Amino acid sequence: MSDVSGAAAVTGAPARELIESGFALENADAPLLHRGLNLADIAHVIDLRGRKVVPEEAARQLLTLLLEVYEMPAEDFPYDPSHGEAYNSREYHFASRLGDVAGWLHAGRPRREATRLALRLLLRRQLAELACDAAGFVDSVIGQAGRHAETLMPDQTYLQQAQPSTFGHYVLSFAYPMLRDARRLLEGLEWVNASPGGAGCVNGSRLLEDRSVIADLLGFGRIIEHTRDAMWQVDGLINILATTASMLSNQSKLAEDLEIWSSGEFDYVDLDDGYTRSSVLMPQKRNPYSLSIVRGASGILIGRLGGFLAVVKSPSARSDNLIFAYGEVPRALELACRVTRLMSGVVRTLEVNGSRMADALTSGFTQATDLAEHIVTVCRIDYRTAYRIVGRTVREAAANGLRGVDVTGEMLDNAAVEIHGRPLGLAGHDLSTVLDPRLIVLTRSAQGGAAPAVVATMVETCRVDADALHAEAEGWQRSFTNAEDALLATARAIVDAKEEVL
Repeated sequence: MSDVSGAAAVTGAPARELIESGFALENADAPLLHRGLNLADIAHVIDLRGRKVVPEEAARQLLTLLLEVYEMPAEDFPYDPSHGEAYNSREYHFASRLGDVAGWLHAGRPRREATRLALRLLLRRQLAELACDAAGFVDSVIGQAGRHAETLMPDQTYLQQAQPSTFGHYVLSFAYPMLRDARRLLEGLEWVNASPGGAGCVNGSRLLEDRSVIADLLGFGRIIEHTRDAMWQVDGLINILATTASMLSNQSKLAEDLEIWSSGEFDYVDLDDGYTRSSVLMPQKRNPYSLSIVRGASGILIGRLGGFLAVVKSPSARSDNLIFAYGEVPRALELACRVTRLMSGVVRTLEVNGSRMADALTSGFTQATDLAEHIVTVCRIDYRTAYRIVGRTVREAAANGLRGVDVTGEMLDNAAVEIHGRPLGLAGHDLSTVLDPRLIVLTRSAQGGAAPAVVATMVETCRVDADALHAEAEGWQRSFTNAEDALLATARAIVDAKEEVL
C-alpha cells in the first residue's frame, strides 16, 4: 500500500477485461474524434511554440507528424485498446515515431482536454448540419402545404373526424416545431462553440496563462470561463440530446399519421415507391418501411437521452460523465441527420388523394361544431344546450344512414324539443352554408386558421424562417472550415519554414 493515498502511479499492464470493455469502448469512438484530436493537438503545439515552451525543432517534428496523421483516415490509424483509450493509442504511436519529442504534447494539458476539444469540434459541425437538414424538412412540408392549401380533409383527433380542414393546414403544423427545435439546436451550437482549452485538469496551467490562443486557433467563439466547469460540464449535452429527441418525436408523429393514412382503410396519401418495401410473401402489400425507420429512430434517441441522464447523475469530476458522451451524442446527431433527410424525402414525394379525403369529409359529421355555434348565434341559447341538441341530431342521423350535409332544421327542432322543451324555429331554414365543409374552412380566416389565404401566408412566413435558418447554419459551417483551414495553414508554414532553411 502506498504511504500517500492515490500517490502511486499504475505500473502494471491493464487487465484483459478492462481492455475488452472500457478501452475497447473508448477506441470504438476514436474514428468520430480522430479529426478533432488532430486539430486539438496541432493547436496545442502551435500555442506551446508561441510561448517558447516547446523547442522549435521539437515543434516542427510534432507538427510534421500531426499533419501526416491528420491526412490519414481514422480507420488507418493504429488505435489499439491494448494501449489504453484513444489518446493513449495516439501517444504510443507518436512516441514510436518521435521518441521523447512526443512527450511535449503533455505540457500543460491532460488527456481529457484534447478529447473535450475534439468532441466540441465534431458536435459544432453536426449541429450546423442538422439545422440545415431541419430547414430542408421544413421546405418539404411547406411545399406540400402550398400545393394543398385548398385540399379539403377531415382533420382528426384520437383518429376520429373532428372538423373540416385542409391537408395544407394539417401538414404545416409540423413545420413550426421543427423550426423551434432547429433554433434550439443553434442555441446548443453556441454552447458547443466555446473552448475548454487551457483548463488543465481542474484549475488551469501555469504554462498557458492566456487561454484565448487555443480558442482563436480552433475558431471557438468564446472561452469557458471556469476551468473546472470547462472540463466537466454536461448540461449542454443534455440539452442537445433533448432537442434532438424532440425533433425526431415531431417527425415520428407525422410518420405515424402517414402510416395510417396510407393504408387501404384510409387511402388519404400514397408514399413514393422509393420509400416503401414490398412484402416477400403477400403480393398485394407495399409496406411504408421508411416510416418505421423514423418511428424507431425517435425511440432510440429518447432512450439515449434517458441513458445519458442516468450516467451524468454521478458526482462531479468523474470520467464516466463524459466517456459515454464521446460516442452517444455524435451518433445521436448523425442518426437525426439521416432520419430527417429521410423524412424530408417522404414528405416531398408524397401523393395526396384529395378526392378520397373529400369523400371522407362529406360522409361524416365534421360540421357539428359549426352547427352548434350557428344555433348559439341565431337562436340565442347557451352553447352547452346547443351542443346537446346537435349531438342528439347527429346520433339520430347516423342511425338513419344520413350524413352531416343531410341535417335539416326540422331535425334540429325535433331534437330541441327533447332536450330543450321547445323547438328552435329552424324548420325550413337553409343550412347549406353552415354545413358545407368548404365554406366552413373559408370562415377560418383568423390568424393561424385553415382558410387557404391564411395558410398561404403561414407558408411564406415558414419559408422565410427556413431560409434564414439554412443561411445561418451554412454560415457557421463556413466559419468552422475557415478557422480549421487557417490552423492547418499555420502548421504547414511552420514546417515549411524548416524545409526552406535546410
